[in-house]
Amino acid sequence: MTEPATVAPGRARGGRRDEILVTFTRHVAERGYDRANFGDVASELGLSKGTIVHHFGTKDRMLAEVQERYMRRALDEARAFLARLDRPEHRLAAFVHAGVRYQTDDPATTIAFQREVVRLTDEPGMETARAQRDAYRDLVVGVLRDGEAAGVFVPGDARLRSLQMFGSLHWMWTWFDPEGRLAPEAVAAEFCRTLLRGLGVPETAVAEAADPDGPAAACARDVVVG
Repeated sequence: MTEPATVAPGRARGGRRDEILVTFTRHVAERGYDRANFGDVASELGLSKGTIVHHFGTKDRMLAEVQERYMRRALDEARAFLARLDRPEHRLAAFVHAGVRYQTDDPATTIAFQREVVRLTDEPGMETARAQRDAYRDLVVGVLRDGEAAGVFVPGDARLRSLQMFGSLHWMWTWFDPEGRLAPEAVAAEFCRTLLRGLGVPETAVAEAADPDGPAAACARDVVVG
């Protein structure tokens, strides 16, 4: 995902509307939705609150657009690397490698989404983002089921396994530091090893799927950055 976390005033693509959304997204990432407000966004950008209302209407609508944009890009990218990879363990690993890259390459949008993902459960106005999230989950479930049918993964509950994977990735914002003890590529590799070993994948195949220079990581890198 390549949309910038921050931009200089007046520089965002699409004019002030996109600039407002990028700034709001960063505020949500930094302080959470409840503490983000039109007043702070307007003050930072030298706008009136009325200008923001003109473009978005309500704060709820702004958050819904943040979630929808994030999931639209994520779905497009997931479908792209699924089209490039054939082996189930590589496909699943690509989701993991991509998930860690999002934390590194587009932290503001990723953290804003993950901090507030619970709002997709049943809040009005989130129907589109909720459907996108479900479609993304179904892609992962499909990979898990295909891997089981092919004898690559041991039998198990694919839906539960997908939630386990998402749980490890979606809480990264609470602890992950791209400049920390482990490089992002090392974190992704360790996540892949843990996940694939639990699914019964042979060690040689685990090593290839987890490898930061292997086909799964390279595919995710090309799709997310390209």
